[in-house]
Amino acid sequence: MLPSHKQQLVGLIESACAQLGVTGIPIVLERPKVEAHGDVATTVALQIAKSQKKNPREVAAALVSAIRADPAGTALIDSIEIAGPGFINLRLAAAAKHEVVQAILRAGEQFGVTAAHAGKKVMIEFVSANPTGPLHLGHARQAALGDALGNLLTAQGWQVTREFYYNDAGAQIANLAHSVQTRAHQLLGQSIEFPETGYRGEYIGEIARDFLARATIERDGVEVTASADAADLDCIERFAVAYLRNEQDRDLAALGVRFDSFFLESSLYRDRKVEAAVDAMTASGMTYVHEGALWLKTTALGSLPELAGHGGPSTDDKDRVMRKSDGTYTYFVPDVAYHLTKLQRGYDKVINVQGSDHYGTIARVRAGLVASAKSLGIAVPPGYPDYMLHKMLRVTKGAEEVKMSKRAGTYVTLRDLLDWVGRDAARFFLIARKPDAEFVFDVDLAVSQSDENPVYYVQYAHARICSVFAQAQEKGFAVPSPASGPPADLSPLQGAREYSLMNRLADYPAAIADAAGELAPHQVTSYLKELAADFHGYYNAERVLVDDGAARDARLLLLLAVRQVLANGLKLIGVSAPQRM
Repeated sequence: MLPSHKQQLVGLIESACAQLGVTGIPIVLERPKVEAHGDVATTVALQIAKSQKKNPREVAAALVSAIRADPAGTALIDSIEIAGPGFINLRLAAAAKHEVVQAILRAGEQFGVTAAHAGKKVMIEFVSANPTGPLHLGHARQAALGDALGNLLTAQGWQVTREFYYNDAGAQIANLAHSVQTRAHQLLGQSIEFPETGYRGEYIGEIARDFLARATIERDGVEVTASADAADLDCIERFAVAYLRNEQDRDLAALGVRFDSFFLESSLYRDRKVEAAVDAMTASGMTYVHEGALWLKTTALGSLPELAGHGGPSTDDKDRVMRKSDGTYTYFVPDVAYHLTKLQRGYDKVINVQGSDHYGTIARVRAGLVASAKSLGIAVPPGYPDYMLHKMLRVTKGAEEVKMSKRAGTYVTLRDLLDWVGRDAARFFLIARKPDAEFVFDVDLAVSQSDENPVYYVQYAHARICSVFAQAQEKGFAVPSPASGPPADLSPLQGAREYSLMNRLADYPAAIADAAGELAPHQVTSYLKELAADFHGYYNAERVLVDDGAARDARLLLLLAVRQVLANGLKLIGVSAPQRM
């Protein structure tokens, strides 16, 4: 139902409860599982029966009587009845259901958009791939999830920043440089054995050839020109990293994903932020030295309220080494320094979209962040940072699992996926399952034009409505315009399927608000599939372009509303809304 209708119903029920001497109880409204039971149901009678010392059905009868007597509900409620042990089922008046169509046509692209979190800043960090090779399927899933989540949060008023964190300071970068260097030597005819742990994909040879050809790459406003000297390892490293970062950008752009900022791990060392974070953790009193190594008391920090929250563990099973006896830092320490910069940059909320293999690092990153922020006098919001952890996926093509890309050497790439199915299908399928659920990406299904293909099914609903309007114009029917003038006459919309469609449309604002609040973009795809199913059922059962002008106009307006919501929802997940298919 529309948020305004929900507020009205909650107010009516609260008023009825107050007449029984009950106040302050949360009112929960739900959609009955069986449509015949009404549009809205509440269990409030069961909640307060004990305090009333009455049977729940008796309490329900008293509440229903009070609601029926309230003039404020006359225009909103068509019928109200008691079911089962004391459920209260309500059916909205036809005019209230028609109101959703008017609301959608008035709001257009802004339907469902709110300013609920206006003035609040959120950073979503996702993909964050090492610049050592093409993006793989895990990165693809992260990219689609993170970008859709950014759209959802923007629709709820958040000021969203999408950030990509480059791990450009680890041993993997050195391995990349040595791999390219070896290929360069081989291309020059030198007999040299390839490193056992080197990167072996075809892309290494491509980089080596461009390096020997003295190619120039522009990255971040700086030109990196290859020296063509296979012994120049520093230049090879700079060239290879710039090459792969640009390639990753191109693949992400092909998926429709953009970033507002890029953060280099190397800058944390260059700007001494890692050392500063370690000093801050030490100053907090939460560290100790043992066997020449510096440890963080991650177990002792588990009881702090700042570590409460969702999205992962808030306690660690043992203390963790921060700085090894040889003076090098363990891998979670730069992560703490990085998240400290997020706090210092003033984000109210931070969300990390990462693979489920990062689950074990959550507690120690949070513990290190709380310890360092504490000594710096910076407050850490509970559950900061938040996490969306996703599992990997498998790809099947021709009924067989695809495990390897020739270019990458060991894995299927994002570019492979896009070449097979295109942007729309890739994004829809990558978002359509819960992030923590494993799934198989069926390439054959994703490109099929069938009802079993969910993206085709939803997009076809939008295209089908466009086709109806094209037919209306061909027949010379005037298409009603919702842009101006008095409210349209929607009274002819009285059928059960029409009511179902309007109920589904009214659920859209709450559906996207829940998807944003629960960090669950897959809920948008579920909603769109349900709306498409309702529309296809209506279209197959009813004629829209009937001879009766009033009925035809009302049905066309209903279809305008359905088309608008389909387009709005598809835009949130980065999928197009085609006019023809």
